[in-house]
Amino acid sequence: MLGEGNVAHTAMSGNGTTAGDDPLQTAVWRLRSRACWADAAALLEPRTADAALQRAALLVERCLYTEQGWEEAEDALRTAEALAHTDDERGAAACERGYLAYAATLMGVRDRADEARAALGRTAALIPPGAAGRPLLDFRRGLVAQNLADAPQAARAAFRRAHAGATAHGDLLLLSFTWRHLAGLALREGELAEARHGFAESLRIREELGYLVGTAPALASLADAEAEPEASRLREEARRLFQLLGGVPTWLARQLSPPAAGAATA
Repeated sequence: MLGEGNVAHTAMSGNGTTAGDDPLQTAVWRLRSRACWADAAALLEPRTADAALQRAALLVERCLYTEQGWEEAEDALRTAEALAHTDDERGAAACERGYLAYAATLMGVRDRADEARAALGRTAALIPPGAAGRPLLDFRRGLVAQNLADAPQAARAAFRRAHAGATAHGDLLLLSFTWRHLAGLALREGELAEARHGFAESLRIREELGYLVGTAPALASLADAEAEPEASRLREEARRLFQLLGGVPTWLARQLSPPAAGAATA
C-alpha cells in the first residue's frame, strides 16, 4: 500500500457525514469525497486554528492523491501552525506536518523521512493516549513504518492501535483505512481470508459514507484478494470510478494497468 492516508477531520458526527451536521462541514465532506480538495478548502476561512488546520489537512491530502499542490499545502500548513496555541492544536498541526513530509518522501518529491518521524514524535508528546487525535497519529506512524522503514511488524502494531482507537471514538473513515492496511499486511503474508475480510470491510464503510475517491482503491485491493472472475469484475469497477474522477488517485493507475499488481497499492 503506497499512497493512501487520512486527514485530521474524518468521518465522525459533526464533520459532515451524518444528518444534522453543520451545513458547511457537509459541503466540505461532499467536495472532499469527490476529489475536489481545492474547492473544499476554499470554503474554509483560516481565521481560527481549527479552520486553518482543516484547510491544511485537505490540501495535504490532495498532494497524496494527485502528486500536485505541494507549495499550497505548505503555505496552508504554516498558517495552521502559526494559529495553533493549545497542545491539541499544536499536536494536530505537527501531525499534518509529519504527514506532508511522509507524502513528499513517498512520492519521490524529496526525502523528508527524518522530518516526518520528528514531527510525528512531537505529535505524540503533545497528544496523550486516549485523546481523539491519537488514533490518526498511530495510523500515520504505521504508514511510516510500513512504507518508509519497511518494518511490517511495527506497522501492524501501530495500525492495530489506530484501529482500536478509531473504534472507540466512532471514526468510521479512519476504520476504513485501518481495515485496509491491516488487510494489506495480511495479504503480504498470504493470509487470504483475513485480507479479503479486511478489504471488504473497508469497501463497505467507504460506500456507506459516500467516500467516492477512496472507493476505487478499495475495490482494486479487494480484487487482489479475490479469485477470478470476481477479481476482474472488481478491478473493472475500480477502473470505471478511477476514470470518472479524472485519474485520481494518480498512483492507482499502476495497479489498474494490466497485468494487475499482485498486492494492494494504497
